[in-house]
Amino acid sequence: MAPTPLIRVTVWSEFRHEKKNPKVAALYPAGMHRAIADALGHHADLVVRTATLDEPEHGLTVEALEQTDVLVWWGHMAHHEVTDEIVARVRARVLEGMGLIVLHSGHYSKIFKSLMGDTCSLTWREATDKERLWVVCPSHPIARGLGAYFELPAEEMYGEPFGIPTPDELIFISWFTGGEVFRSGATWRRGHGKIFYFRPGHETYPTYHHPQVQQVIANGVRWAHSGLCIPDSCLNMKPLEPLPADPDATLRPTEGHR
Repeated sequence: MAPTPLIRVTVWSEFRHEKKNPKVAALYPAGMHRAIADALGHHADLVVRTATLDEPEHGLTVEALEQTDVLVWWGHMAHHEVTDEIVARVRARVLEGMGLIVLHSGHYSKIFKSLMGDTCSLTWREATDKERLWVVCPSHPIARGLGAYFELPAEEMYGEPFGIPTPDELIFISWFTGGEVFRSGATWRRGHGKIFYFRPGHETYPTYHHPQVQQVIANGVRWAHSGLCIPDSCLNMKPLEPLPADPDATLRPTEGHR
C-alpha cells in the first residue's frame, strides 16, 4: 500500500490583535496562527508552517506558495494592508489547484472577495451569544467525526444575509442565542482549486482551542488538497487528426483583399 502523501499547509494571519489586545494575547500568546498550526501539527499527514502580515511579502513569497498545498487564512483589522500583488499571487495559485480555507472575519479579505466576486457582507454582533453549528451535510468529508451539531459557549454573531454566491456545498448552518442563523460552512471550486469558508474564530474567544473546531479545520485541509498545480494557459491547439480540405476556402477573400 502506498503511503499517504503529506499535505503542505501554510497558516496565515495578521498577528496584530495579539500584540494590541491583552485579552487576545492571553488566549493566544503565540498568535492565533500558531494555535491553529499546532493543532494541525498533531496530524501525521500534515506538514505545517506559518506566515504573517508583517513578514516580507506577507510571508507569501512565490517560493512559499509553490510549496503550499493548502493555505489557511485569518484576517480582520488589516485587510486593506494586504497588497494587491500578493492577492493576485494567491488567487493564481488557487486557480492552479492550491486549496484555500478562509476563517471567520476572512470573509471580508481581499482574496476571498476576489474569488467570490460578491460583497461578502453580513450582519454581526459581539456579545454573549452561544453558537450552535448544525451539520446539514453529514456525509461530507469536512463533517467527518462530528455529530449532528456542536456548540461554542460564546462567539461573535454573524447573521444573514451573507453576500456570497450560492455555495457548491453547504455543510454547516449556525444558530445564535439572539435568534439569527448563518451559513457557517460552505465550499466552492474556482479553477482547479477548492475553497472552504468556516465561520467561527473571533479573536476574543478561545475558539481555536475547541476540539470540534480543530477537527473541522483539519478535515477541511484534507478536503481542499487537490495535489494539482495546473498553470493557466491559452494554447493554440493543433488538430490530432488530419482535417479535410475546406471546400469553401477558395470562395473566401484572402487576407489583405477584404
